[in-house]
Amino acid sequence: MATAKNYVIDTNVLLDDPCALLKLRNGNENKIFIPYHVILELNKFKKDPKLGHIVAKVIEVLIDNPDNFNVLKSNVIAQPFTNLVDNYILDEIQKSGLERPILVTNDKIFQFQAGLRGIHSETYKESVPFKSEAEYYTGFVDKDEKRITNSFMWNDQRKPVFIGINGERVIDYQHKVWNVVPRTIYQNLALELMKNSDIQIVSIQSEAGYGKSHLALAVALYLTQEKRSHEKIYVIKPMIEIGTKLGYLPGNINEKMEPYTRYITDLTLKLHRQRPANRLFLNNGNAIPQFDPKRFELLPLAYIRGMNIENSVAIIDETQNLSRTECRALLSRMGEGVKCICLGDIRQVDNPYLSQENNGLNWIVNKFKGNRIYAHIVLKGDKSRGPITDLVISSGL
Repeated sequence: MATAKNYVIDTNVLLDDPCALLKLRNGNENKIFIPYHVILELNKFKKDPKLGHIVAKVIEVLIDNPDNFNVLKSNVIAQPFTNLVDNYILDEIQKSGLERPILVTNDKIFQFQAGLRGIHSETYKESVPFKSEAEYYTGFVDKDEKRITNSFMWNDQRKPVFIGINGERVIDYQHKVWNVVPRTIYQNLALELMKNSDIQIVSIQSEAGYGKSHLALAVALYLTQEKRSHEKIYVIKPMIEIGTKLGYLPGNINEKMEPYTRYITDLTLKLHRQRPANRLFLNNGNAIPQFDPKRFELLPLAYIRGMNIENSVAIIDETQNLSRTECRALLSRMGEGVKCICLGDIRQVDNPYLSQENNGLNWIVNKFKGNRIYAHIVLKGDKSRGPITDLVISSGL
């Protein structure tokens, strides 16, 4: 019988593979130890735009598997971590003399640190509408379930049936929008919702590569350039990575945002090549077309306050990185004649203060589900951005 090994895990290992401690433990064969300073390092990295979502996953694994590891306590804290506010708050709680104090915080790492000191903590319950509502409700209901307005169900012939405010109808046709042909039945149903004039707000949830942005931009071009039922396209994005750096980048707002919205520009130009959208661009003779700000505008979330958006298509990208308050502030800017399309992936929450449950996309689905002007769908299927993306998704890389 092999001798049990005592593994001490460093921060970089957990960031490389959040499930490393479970793999190294190999069932109950080995023992896992995590230095307290690793927890402090994770706390430091939680606001990093590139690492925040990985740190959140690491902490999720630690909280869900408390019996699979031990934390190596330390009586001395390294200098870079001694002045962290969280440490002072925990000290104040411990010295308060309160009987069974309960720390209320949505910060998972802070909860974990409190537990190490014997302080009970809870999540603020009003912050979590329902666990992963945006994933559990896929836009479909079973035949025997209560009907939800603007949802789908499968009939006996395995064809999707749309349950709208005017009754039920079978979707046995394929959409083609701005020369974009849907690759999957779910993409086709997403187009059905976005083209429906009775539905003013649609949310689309999926992993990367299933065409959320491509489909939304195609519909936006269709509504503004072909049907001309709307006058302008807004693409609104929470600038998690740009944060405080926005003011230090050179140029105007479009130039500041360009590194973070290039994929939107590339997708729009791709659609422009498939079918010309000349009215969308300025006629200035540049080799690279520039958007006409009267018809197409990319906006960071911070620029929305005080605006009144009307007669436009508003695409909100990365809705999962919006808080409930930000969602309320943003959606309350939508006036008459707006088609709002909210895109997101609740498994890619980069905002360090949000989680898979407590995020804008989840709140929208939870609060709006069943309303006559709202619809939601989760994109699935085998085909996505391309064969490499398909391989990444199917292999679980």
